[in-house]
Amino acid sequence: MEHLVWELDPVLISFMGLKIHWYGVLFAVAITAGFQVMKRIYIKENLDVESLDNLLIYCVVGIIVGARLAHCIFYDPAYYFAHPLKILAIWEGGLASHGGGLGAILALYYYQRKVKLPFLFLLDRLAIATAIFGFFVRMANFANSEILGDPTTQPWGIIFARVDMLPRHPAQLYEAFAYLAIFVALYALYQFTQIKQRYGAIFGLFLVSVFSARIAIESIKVSQAAYSESVLSAGQLLSLPFLAVGIVLLFLAYRKKAV
Repeated sequence: MEHLVWELDPVLISFMGLKIHWYGVLFAVAITAGFQVMKRIYIKENLDVESLDNLLIYCVVGIIVGARLAHCIFYDPAYYFAHPLKILAIWEGGLASHGGGLGAILALYYYQRKVKLPFLFLLDRLAIATAIFGFFVRMANFANSEILGDPTTQPWGIIFARVDMLPRHPAQLYEAFAYLAIFVALYALYQFTQIKQRYGAIFGLFLVSVFSARIAIESIKVSQAAYSESVLSAGQLLSLPFLAVGIVLLFLAYRKKAV
């Protein structure tokens, strides 16, 4: 059986020296999708929709700064400590989702102090939006032929011709559709159950499901770290604290009475 050969040009449009990349377009779609989900939630709960503009700005800055710093510190520290100005060269690639998540949480904390809403209340709702955001970001990684899986003989293996001619696990698609399924599940729980009355439960479930998927899928990914790893990859090690926090949040949410 022949494997699918993926060789999409990363440049979507090139006009008079201006290049628009698939990655940039899909990243913008990810932000827009997450924003629209939050907007629907705010309208449903009669919250101040206009304040979402500030949250959008804070989160975009937090995600980009956090993701970049995490990549530099956890995946290739020797290079970036030797070339600190390269930390600013985001256009060269290198964003770590774990750091992006932390950046978004810090941004939400700053936003929460202004709108005077419970922090866990906001985290629960942002978690739903983040899941659909993650889906589109991983599709952007797929379009860019990055975050590759290990070589495989499975019939669904894909040849990323821009990298090599080996059929590989489409790890980006595995993650993308895992995040899409998580988004559907969380949004359904939010809409049709009382889980939203237990502050921290949705966010806890988000952390447990997302980082369980990450730990599993990381096992068939090509290492992204610039140094030798032990039994667990850098991505798996970084996922463990998030998974632990999710379990604790779920325990605490169901230990006390619903709000």
